[in-house]
Amino acid sequence: MKRLENRIAVVTGASRGIGYAAALAFARAGAHVIAVARTVGGLEELDDEIRAAGGGTTLVPMDVTDFDAIDRLGAEIDRRWGRLDIFLANAGMLGGLSPLGHYEPKTFQRVFDINVTANWRFVRSFDPLLRAAPAARAIFMSSGAAHSCRPFWGPYSASKAALEALARTYAGESARTGIGVVIVNPGATRTAMRAQAMPGEDPATLPDPAQVADELVELAARETLDSGLIYDVPLRRFLTPRKPA
Repeated sequence: MKRLENRIAVVTGASRGIGYAAALAFARAGAHVIAVARTVGGLEELDDEIRAAGGGTTLVPMDVTDFDAIDRLGAEIDRRWGRLDIFLANAGMLGGLSPLGHYEPKTFQRVFDINVTANWRFVRSFDPLLRAAPAARAIFMSSGAAHSCRPFWGPYSASKAALEALARTYAGESARTGIGVVIVNPGATRTAMRAQAMPGEDPATLPDPAQVADELVELAARETLDSGLIYDVPLRRFLTPRKPA
């Protein structure tokens, strides 16, 4: 039996990078993947790969800042399956690198809308569905930027710190349920966002998103989980949780 057999998983930001790799890995492990992203072409490529691997997927082309659409998605999952086993909150936005005083207000707002507010709306919509699953997993993708607070990374760093606070609060509120809530710091990974942030870096020196995806399958499949903790993903090393600072 596959490790995620018969589980229902939502993956946001599924059209590229870690989200694409995780969606494919979840499907190969037996989950039915509900893939959420703005880029239709990327979703269609993902669907082709999942079907070629014998898996099943439901494509949801949407912007995660369409908050009404998030509510509609939750209602549709409830109608079709009545539960949600895995929620991978992966969609994110860097917002460029600039001194804090130089950011356009609309850019700052959009970073927070995608990285924080959308995830709160997903929690609001999905919480009853996660509670209906026997051992649900809510996995929030964060970054070392939440703690390093490097110059010129202001909106991204602040939004990831807020996301971690949101996830830890949800973990505490879910302590008496079957929901395991964790934060994952994937580390430096070969993604488009990493290339945008580090244009001089050789991507060949970085781990492929598929390596992070394998670790995410391990997290999602665990029978027990240290909820509310941060999991770092160094290359070729098993996930080890740490308490937030």
